[in-house]
Parts: sequence; C-alpha cells; structure tokens
Amino acid sequence: MRLNFTKDDEAFRHRARDWLIANVPRERAPHEGMPARRFSLDWLSSCHEGGWAGIGWPAEYGGQGLPPDRLVLWYEEYVRARAPSILDCTFVALNHAGPTLIACGTEEQKAFHLPLILSGRSIWCQGFSEPGSGSDLASLSTTGTIDGDHLVVNGQKIWTSFADIADYQELLIRTDPGSKRHKGLSWVICDMTSPGITVRPIENMAGVSHFAEVFYDDVCIPLSNVVGALHDGWSVAMTTLAFERKTAAMGLQLELSIRIEDLIALAEPLPGTATYERLSDLRAETAALRAMTYRTLFREPRTASDGSLVRLYFAELAQRIHRATMDVLGPAALVDSAWTHDYLESYSETIAGGAAEIQRNIIAERILGLPRE
Repeated sequence: MRLNFTKDDEAFRHRARDWLIANVPRERAPHEGMPARRFSLDWLSSCHEGGWAGIGWPAEYGGQGLPPDRLVLWYEEYVRARAPSILDCTFVALNHAGPTLIACGTEEQKAFHLPLILSGRSIWCQGFSEPGSGSDLASLSTTGTIDGDHLVVNGQKIWTSFADIADYQELLIRTDPGSKRHKGLSWVICDMTSPGITVRPIENMAGVSHFAEVFYDDVCIPLSNVVGALHDGWSVAMTTLAFERKTAAMGLQLELSIRIEDLIALAEPLPGTATYERLSDLRAETAALRAMTYRTLFREPRTASDGSLVRLYFAELAQRIHRATMDVLGPAALVDSAWTHDYLESYSETIAGGAAEIQRNIIAERILGLPRE
C-alpha cells in the first residue's frame, strides 16, 4: 500500500488546486428543485470544459482514467476549495449510472448517455428502494412484464433523491415472473418523462424535498434499455453499489476533515477545556477516517466488505460532528441555515446507502466470520 506521492502527483495536485481556486462558485448551492438542477448542471458543465468532469472515467469515454491515488488528490483539493457538495443532483449520473454503463452497457447506451452525463446535460436518479425493500433490496416487488419489445412496469419506489428533476433513472425491477430474491431482476434505464410515471416529493426534517416517491402505472420501457442481461440485474446492481461505496463516496469522507476544521475555527473564541478536547477527538477521528479511505483504495486485494467499514464509520462520525456543531455554537447555530440544514440532514447518514445495522451485519459476517444473523 503506497501512501506517499511523487513529484508528478504533487504537480497534478497544484494544477487541480489552481483550477478550483479560479472556478469554484462562491454562492451556496440550492438544496432542491429546478434551481438545484441548474446550479449543478452549470457547475458540471464548467468542470467538463476545464477537463475535470468524470476524471476517473476511462479516457475513451471522455474521462482522464485517473488511478485511485490521483482521485484522492483531486477530492482533497476539491473539498479544500469548498467546492459544491459531491452529493448534489449530478451524483447518481456521474458516480452510479455512468460507471455502470461503462462496465455493463451496450455501445449504443454508452454512445447516447455518457456524453450527456459528462457535459452536464442530464440528471439521473436511483430507483432501487421500495416501501418494503430498503436495506433488503432483494425483496423488491416492482415488476416489468415483457410485452413484445417493451417492458411494462408497475409498482412503486421511494427515497428517490431528485426524482422530480431527473431526466433518467437507474431502475431495478423484477422481470422474471415467480422469481424470488436475487433471481429474475433487471437493471433498466427509465426515461422519467414516460407516460404513467407519477413523482411525489417528500419533505424531510431539514425542510427540503429532494426525496420523492415514484409510482409506475403501465410504464413502457424498451427492452433495449436493459443494462446487462435480462433477469441478471442483481449483478449489475452490485456493480453500481460497488462504485457508490468506494471512489464515489471518497469526496464525502474527505469533506468531514474540512468541516471539523471550520468548526474548530468557529469555536476558538469560546472558553472551555472540555469543548477543545471534544473537538480534538473529532479531528483525530477524521484523520482515522482518511486513513481508512486510503487503506480501502490502495490495499490489495480489495474486498467489497471494506466499503462497509468506511461507510459505517463515516455515517456515525458525520452525526457526531454535526451534533458537536450544535452544542458548541448553541443558539447561534439556529440562525445559520447552513449549519442547521446539515445537522438535520446528518440524521439520514445511518440510513442512506445501507442502514448502519446492515453494515454491521456485513462486517460481522464477511470480515469477522461470525454466524449469520
């Protein structure tokens, strides 16, 4: 495992830093709706023009094909520059759909969708979770019935971020009648303007509506939109989640190191040894998270379970940092909408991307070798 960087690496770091300093928007990104869509697509378009969009994508699909160590450098500079959150409405397109299409899609699917994604001309959302199938994804029941050269989709998805402003959806459905669990699923590209789709935004405790529930009533999707083989969607979905839990989440993990430094700066005028000790502990924990991120990326051989270790630690640390923010700033935090919003949003961290309980089960069974629950 290599943790040092070469002169070429440092030269790359400085190129990234210079570009970000010159181009990062100064205004805070909107949280929802068409303003969020316009802001995110404009920023991605700017990154694309500068050669910094999808830098981990292979060069033949418009990226730079950068290895993990260069991606670490990019994300470190990205968060240091206070660039727009990695987890904006382009996240699914750049970090889920695009890489999944590159790995599993047809040449026609790649030729149509990848340029739209990379240049900031399309938003994607994820249609995986259902009211009765969240962390237990294999129990999903939304169906796609084969009718000629189309699938006719019926069912419901939930917690679909940015569904109200998305152009396309990565949709996981059951296409083999009578199949159970992981068998008989298909990963399909769903045009969100298709007749029969109803999107109902869900307001969260932070007061924003980037979540939504999506209903499908005889929605027709061409069979040519199936990614990978028909009825083999589970393996494609695991490809998608592998991207999410490795390089896609790297920026979010590194972002916490900037957040704790901002909090320490705000707390400097405040008295109290206990406060400084608490913040010092949190700073040490963010350093540990960074080391875990490095280990996951550079250790050979890598295992899918490594992502659960980082995901669980990140989620709970994020909540501790945001809780400390409210405690340290006291009433002043309530008049700063940014801190308050992020604190309330942090409650979802131990649910989204696989609940904390599920991550603990994965760690126990696949890493520690304990009996299944």
